[in-house]
Amino acid sequence: MKVSVDISLYPLTEDFLTVVDDFIQRLKKEPDLTIKVNDLSTQVFGDYATVLSKVNAAMQATHEKTPKAAFIMKILNGDLLDQHSGQYA
Repeated sequence: MKVSVDISLYPLTEDFLTVVDDFIQRLKKEPDLTIKVNDLSTQVFGDYATVLSKVNAAMQATHEKTPKAAFIMKILNGDLLDQHSGQYA
């Protein structure tokens, strides 16, 4: 089954941009994931189990490196990327 995940990260630290960029770069290293980034969030698309496993690992790494960080996620069963011809609406 395919999944679409929308993630917003709120690091509670002065160097928040570094933390966000590190999280995004960690996800982009995963060849089985499709990543779309905009000013408000990061979208991850792919196989359900793979996406949730890789996102979980990236979140854990962020939490281990950052004293306080909040993640907000929306998970949709289905691939919005395919439904919008490569554009996430």
